[in-house]
Amino acid sequence: MSGRGKMEHEESPGRPTAEEIERLFVGPPPRHTRIQVAESSGVPQELTERIWRALGFPTLPDDAVAFTDADVIALKRVRAMMESGLLDEQTVIRMTRALGQTTARLAQWQAEIMIGAMLDPGRPPTDADLAAVMETARELLPDFELVLVHVWRSQLAAAGTRLLTITDMNEEVLPTRLILAVGFADLVSFTRVSRELDEFGLAELVEGFESQAADVVAAHGGRLVKTLGDEVLFTAAEPRTAAAIALDLVDAIGRDGPQVRVGLSYGPVLPMMGDVFGTTVNLAARLTAVARPGTIVVDGGLADAVEEAPGLETHRIRRRPVRGLGVVQPYVLRRA
Repeated sequence: MSGRGKMEHEESPGRPTAEEIERLFVGPPPRHTRIQVAESSGVPQELTERIWRALGFPTLPDDAVAFTDADVIALKRVRAMMESGLLDEQTVIRMTRALGQTTARLAQWQAEIMIGAMLDPGRPPTDADLAAVMETARELLPDFELVLVHVWRSQLAAAGTRLLTITDMNEEVLPTRLILAVGFADLVSFTRVSRELDEFGLAELVEGFESQAADVVAAHGGRLVKTLGDEVLFTAAEPRTAAAIALDLVDAIGRDGPQVRVGLSYGPVLPMMGDVFGTTVNLAARLTAVARPGTIVVDGGLADAVEEAPGLETHRIRRRPVRGLGVVQPYVLRRA
């Protein structure tokens, strides 16, 4: 489904128009208002508007012609899933919001990559430059679409496998309360370093950090939950896996630039909206602040879990108060 408003202004010859961009990515032009798309799909207008907002598109006037036949078909599929009893209205909205937020970021990210690869950042793009980007998108779109569906299915399989692994490790685990190792990795002195770089250098630093972190986490079978510029959050089903990720992160990123520090904790988390929440997550974040540059600080739960692990050792350090969590006993994790 797609949310599109008309942009009516004169364009230079050869310059791609909003209508041409819409036609390339979504096919035939819009021909329905929001009232008509609800009537044609058989989905109540109030629900279609909630779906629209959940996807991240603006609410349009009643007389705005902004919906295509493909939007009608998609809504009919939603209606069929609800009528079959597979999904209720609340689940539809939650799934829609997940789809909208994820694909919006994906689309923006991919557009930025293509623009960065094809346009000269030192000068304004010409009409010919923009036309070349459009032509490249036209050629790549079919292959990108196939790869996107394949990767999405593979990620679903990986998510299911991770849940199965967690339940095998702990028979009492609930789908809404998982036992995981949680890690935060933080670039040291990021604020100071960022002041010394121009915008291109800063972008290179952040992208390099995030890409290295993603590679290390993936190599060990962990999950990169989110990136926050100078910080990444990851999880692993097994504490030893989280420890290996943390050690490799310190080594890999420290070789090429600013050092990192890592905080690890092990315990129950609440998975929600693709993120993780709870005391275990908060503790990992607080331990990151305790860690010195190039070191890893873990909680007692993770220290106990890796006590017999070959190649790893933990050292008790001074107990200290942690904001919101009282006094905790941290440990420094090192290679044996």
